[in-house]
Amino acid sequence: MYLFVINKKAGNGQGYRAWIKIRAVLDARLIRYRYVFTESSSHAEDVIAAMLSEPEPWLGVAVIGGDGTIHSVLPVLKEFRIPLAVIPAGSGNDTARGFGIPHDPLSALDIMLGGRTRAADLIATANGLTLTALAIGFDAQVAENVNASLYKKICNVFRVGRAAYLVGILHTLLTFKPCGVTVTCDGNTSTYQNAWLTAVSNVKSYGGGLHICPEAHPGDGQLDVCIVHGCSRLQLLRLFPTVLTGRHVRLPFVTFLRGKAVSVAFDQLRLALGDGENMSEGTLDITVQPNALQVYAV
Repeated sequence: MYLFVINKKAGNGQGYRAWIKIRAVLDARLIRYRYVFTESSSHAEDVIAAMLSEPEPWLGVAVIGGDGTIHSVLPVLKEFRIPLAVIPAGSGNDTARGFGIPHDPLSALDIMLGGRTRAADLIATANGLTLTALAIGFDAQVAENVNASLYKKICNVFRVGRAAYLVGILHTLLTFKPCGVTVTCDGNTSTYQNAWLTAVSNVKSYGGGLHICPEAHPGDGQLDVCIVHGCSRLQLLRLFPTVLTGRHVRLPFVTFLRGKAVSVAFDQLRLALGDGENMSEGTLDITVQPNALQVYAV
């Protein structure tokens, strides 16, 4: 038995359209399933927990939606030890990208039905669990501005979610001011002046395909950290095209760290987003939970 969690509004209705296609295949192949439409993150967590408590031989929970919908069910999946299947239908779809899952819903369904899973780590903070990346600072503010924008809706219509983030970078660059940040990684502390962002990543990309931590692997038991600091607005603007391919690793104002426990403290209050969802607090104490989740993947 599979449980499908559908965000009908994801991707300007792409979630519901994907479900119609998938349901036809499931019925034609006589595959047993149940499904629920989500109304909010808390609604999804509560309903799924209740359903998974029923005495069924659950094979997996398939999320048809974006990274935020996946984020909302992580605690339940970890608790019940049920594998996650990703059917991408959002604007960023970084979870699907991180696990090599195709954008086409029927191809993504085939991966789940193929039965192969991979162990994945989770990023843990006092505010909850994250699967892809924790963005703190400029990158988080970009995502926040994008989510509240009209241009995101337009980009979703044409299925070019990455373009919305590129517009958001220009939008945010006009008002954001860098400040100092102190980062402790596995007990080693460093302070960086004029820091724009600190990204703690479990996968290579975030923000709709920006390769922020090209060496990250979701199952290596390590957190990959990228700190952008000590650069001008023009240099930051020039940085982002290189992030599309991971070439920013060569830049002198980009620092990479790797470890199992990371603490991030900006001198000023900064927005923090995990899987695109608000995880903000003063000092972020972040740890990795190795092999905490199973994900259907190639």
